[in-house]
Amino acid sequence: MKVEDVMTRDVITIESRSPLKEVAETLASHRISGVPVVEDGHVTGVVSEADILAKEAAEPMPGAFARLRGRDQPSAKKRARTAGEAMTSPAVTVPPQRDVAQAARLMAERGINRLPVMTEDGTLVGIVTRADLVRAFVRSDEEIARELREDVAVGTLWLNAEKLDITVEEGEVTLAGEVEQKAHAELLERFAARVPGVISVRSELRWQLDKPTFPQSNPRVPQPPQHR
Repeated sequence: MKVEDVMTRDVITIESRSPLKEVAETLASHRISGVPVVEDGHVTGVVSEADILAKEAAEPMPGAFARLRGRDQPSAKKRARTAGEAMTSPAVTVPPQRDVAQAARLMAERGINRLPVMTEDGTLVGIVTRADLVRAFVRSDEEIARELREDVAVGTLWLNAEKLDITVEEGEVTLAGEVEQKAHAELLERFAARVPGVISVRSELRWQLDKPTFPQSNPRVPQPPQHR
């Protein structure tokens, strides 16, 4: 499953000069936790609820007490008055053809809740959130089995589906049947684990013995005489 299959296509955006008050109203009225900042058609950053809260938490303190606390120089986000000043930049983005599992890994590694979806030429075509990925995980066993057979086994690995027996029960996948090589069995098991909705993978795959390969003779090394 790709990011484009689960992303929201109608993206709400703001401009960098938008006042933070307007940004907060946008988040609240649309019930979203973050919004891309767009200038001249390109995403320059993202403003999230955390950025708004950083500003809200910046309470003024008496000068002497602030110096004692080392806080007489507030951070840029606490001084922010516009979206451009408060946003997190550069924005972490993802292409529409990226696997959902890879998008989820990127969110977890960066500690973010949303990814603007952009094409190679920088066009914003959607946004994917953690909630979208959670919904993608809630899939029927039939949907998962179909993707494993058609998209993974045949479409990606070019395996013979007629020799495979793929079953899914409550998200638990069992791979059975025969493939040509052990490497194919390992790849199918690895790719299956990345499919959204898969809880576990058990492999009962068999494979044909790989043909042994022998090193070619070196012409510089004397060869034993051939008997006729």
